[in-house]
Amino acid sequence: MSKNSPTSSLVQHAGVEETLELTPATETAWIDVVQKMESVYADLVQTQVEIEEKNAALEEAQQFIRSVLYSMTDVLVVCDLRGNIQQVNRALETLTGKSTADFEGQPLSCLFGDAAQAFSAALPGNKSADALSDCEAGLLASDGERVPLAINCSPRYDADGRLLGMVLIGRPVGELQRAYMKLNKAHENLKQAQIQLVQSEKMASLGRLVAGVAHELNNPISFVFGNMHALQNYGERINRYLAAVDAGMERDSLRQLRDELRIGHIMGDMDSLIDGTLEGAERVRDIVQDLLRYSTSQQENAMRFDLVEIIRTAVEWVAKASRVKPDIDYQMPESLLLMGRKGHVQQILINLIQNAMDVMADQPRPRMTIDCHTTELYAVVSLRDTGPGIAEDALAKLFDPFYTTKPVGKGTGLGLSISYGLAMDMRGDLTADNHPDGGAVFTLFLPQEYKDDN
Repeated sequence: MSKNSPTSSLVQHAGVEETLELTPATETAWIDVVQKMESVYADLVQTQVEIEEKNAALEEAQQFIRSVLYSMTDVLVVCDLRGNIQQVNRALETLTGKSTADFEGQPLSCLFGDAAQAFSAALPGNKSADALSDCEAGLLASDGERVPLAINCSPRYDADGRLLGMVLIGRPVGELQRAYMKLNKAHENLKQAQIQLVQSEKMASLGRLVAGVAHELNNPISFVFGNMHALQNYGERINRYLAAVDAGMERDSLRQLRDELRIGHIMGDMDSLIDGTLEGAERVRDIVQDLLRYSTSQQENAMRFDLVEIIRTAVEWVAKASRVKPDIDYQMPESLLLMGRKGHVQQILINLIQNAMDVMADQPRPRMTIDCHTTELYAVVSLRDTGPGIAEDALAKLFDPFYTTKPVGKGTGLGLSISYGLAMDMRGDLTADNHPDGGAVFTLFLPQEYKDDN
């Protein structure tokens, strides 16, 4: 049979066998049909695999949602637009002693009573939609008592954005109160720890400043001691002269004794000796008050003080107690009065000056430049040292607690952190940078008019 010759097959129709001749065109059509059927079957198989995979993913998602709802400790209620319950979680079942099936289709009033009428306020379009945030409502528990819940209510939408109803999430108020009490206690403990850290850093700085403070006290005390010794000597001469007057000594003899005892010189010198003694005593008093103000753990009130005087005092205290004796270049006015917390400012400056002294310990010619000026809102104190400067990777964390570049035993890393905190507490700021000509620059910003919050 030739390749192009027609083939035949037997076909039974109506009980009669007929012979069907398959031409090449008919055979090609049958082949196309078979191939299409195979393609459709392959697509069906692939579609079935995809459906099975999606069903598995859907079951997994449903199981995940169920596990989340089961694990929630907060009460969850899902409602339709009419306020009928569609689903609840295990937390609600535990509180009420009922199952989800008991609530399905029931109105919210079976749980919250008359308070349920307010929940529609959370639906979009209602002017009081924000009124239900952290709203308190009583839930009827299994023991017949009303359990107060803090409830948040949110609208629920479908995939096309159509409003379906609302979701209520509630937490027992007693639990919130306990959580708040724990948070408040933790906050108080944190504040107390911060106060203790500030006090510890103060005392550590004070220990380093003892020599400088002692020197500052020694000068006025020595001055007072010298003046009092002179006054004691003058007092003996005056008493001797007054005794002669009381004894009725003759006029000429009294004049001779007066010249001998130099009573006239004594009377002329008394005012300056008394003024000098008072000045020295006042200086001692001021130093002691500064020490008390610096070392006290109590929160001081705002007061008016001279910033320039505080800067000079801080430099003198630190410089006299340090083995580093830098040249100090003051670029400051004669006086600059500010309103603020004097002790805090003093502590910040002492920390900055002490750090500058430490970094210049190995410098052959240490030098410190202190600039003090004002802007429209702030008094600005800039302190530059001639040390090695601050590493770039350290600039971002320089004010972090316990971060320090000093060797172990030479610093706690709290000085700059505390100083930054004190500056922020006074509504100021403290920044650090490297100077283009070398060394580090710390800049303190203090508001010119500071008022306590209380």
